[in-house]
Amino acid sequence: MAADDGRTRVLHYACAFAVAMVALSATPARAQIYSWRDVSGNLVLSNRKPAGPARTYAVLESPAVRTTRYAAVSRSRLYDDLIAEHAQENHVRTDLVRAVVQVESAFNPQARSAKGALGLMQLMPATIHDFGVKNPFDPAQNVRAGVAYLRQLLDRYQNNEELALAAYNAGPGAVDKHGQTIPPYRETRDYVQRINRMAGPSIGMRRTRIYKTVEIVDGRPIVRYTDKKPDSGSYEIVGSR
Repeated sequence: MAADDGRTRVLHYACAFAVAMVALSATPARAQIYSWRDVSGNLVLSNRKPAGPARTYAVLESPAVRTTRYAAVSRSRLYDDLIAEHAQENHVRTDLVRAVVQVESAFNPQARSAKGALGLMQLMPATIHDFGVKNPFDPAQNVRAGVAYLRQLLDRYQNNEELALAAYNAGPGAVDKHGQTIPPYRETRDYVQRINRMAGPSIGMRRTRIYKTVEIVDGRPIVRYTDKKPDSGSYEIVGSR
């Protein structure tokens, strides 16, 4: 009887050990997430440990969690012609536009943000309205409006790409509030730095004048940019390249 009790205990321990091993092998991978508040009080989440104090969380791997990442070459190349067309039309560097699309959506035309930004260039509702976008998830409409808005910001800040990018991320009000400098927001500064690294320096952007003209088509003003001085009509010099 005692021998039977011993065998029973051994069997019980063996079963418990097997269950524990299965449970361990089935446990999903974990990621360390850090959270803190920026200078504006906004909640920031990152997988990189910040320099200052932050709360940490162990997060189970989940297919419901997504982060912006580099797009596969095959996906990004789908929009090369579209980006080049609107970049040239608005006299914005193609590399700059491509970098903005990469950082904003990783070339996902269906991208949505928690703040309401939509599509490839993450257009906000006000931009969608101002540039007459009917479907922000249509790549052609989205890139057209996004590049035109970026050109508008470049005009506003005398072709200063860093200020235009900061305004694209945080809004021109934030840039103006801080004396037309990059706002001291971690997200915005990281955004500008990332795009600058991807797009590279704006070599030779100060050689040729850029002229801005406005044409009325069907009662709607259409803004056009050219590096050739218009032969007639009014125009505005908005920068150099």
